[in-house]
Amino acid sequence: MAPAMSDIMTPDAAELAKDAPGEGRAPLAEGTAEHDLFIGLARLGDNTLILGHRVSEWCGHSPVLEEDIALANMALDLIGQTQLWLGLAGEVEGAGRDADALAFRRDAWDFRNILLVERPNGDFGQTLMRQFLFDAWHAPMLTALEGSSDDRIADIARKAGKEVAYHIERSADLVIRLGDGTEESRARMQTALDTLWPYVGEMFIGDVTDARLASAGIMPAPESLRSAWDASVDQVLAEATLTRPESTFAHKGGRQGRHTEHMGHLLAPMQWLQRAYPGARW
Repeated sequence: MAPAMSDIMTPDAAELAKDAPGEGRAPLAEGTAEHDLFIGLARLGDNTLILGHRVSEWCGHSPVLEEDIALANMALDLIGQTQLWLGLAGEVEGAGRDADALAFRRDAWDFRNILLVERPNGDFGQTLMRQFLFDAWHAPMLTALEGSSDDRIADIARKAGKEVAYHIERSADLVIRLGDGTEESRARMQTALDTLWPYVGEMFIGDVTDARLASAGIMPAPESLRSAWDASVDQVLAEATLTRPESTFAHKGGRQGRHTEHMGHLLAPMQWLQRAYPGARW
């Protein structure tokens, strides 16, 4: 049960000033190693945050109880990973923002997630297809990050990798079962694949920040993950009797802060409490 507003402790003005983003410190200069690392960490954390929130929207609405519980647990995994990535991003930034501040007190254009994860849930098939397409990227990304020259990143990747290994096993299995299922389930999965396909290419388009992070051995170049993703996706689609779209068009911009109209609608319910009571705590 949600607490009454009277049960929420609102910090005094001094505490609000202390927690204000960037208070007393200039923003990180673009092109610096610290700024590159902050952006790289924000991209990882924003992906898991936004997808975790999307998946959580199924809580209480899934087609069967088993799926309701499974999706809720996956959402919790993703939010837990967000806490680690954005927590480290806040430390790197050094401006007094913790993971909660970065999650709940940034505007849409400050988020760096890929457009795929902010897509609406659609039907159950579309949610599963979105999850699989992301998991097929997420797993090799975390594997690569385990070899990061930054020990903090490598440690988080090892922890998250254990959860994501389950995520991709589950999402791939369900895509196969539904794709190779009834006529209706196959049609829905093919429609989901065709709808989401224009959003997968962004995962493999790097920019100068990615290039510098890769050169330093901190994070992999996005394009280096494409072959592993292709192999995983092609195998599952073949077993699911689904046809891989031929188009190479890719919507992009999310990793630079340019989002779809869905992002604002997603953030409104997610951020409303901190927006109404900045810095409030239980």
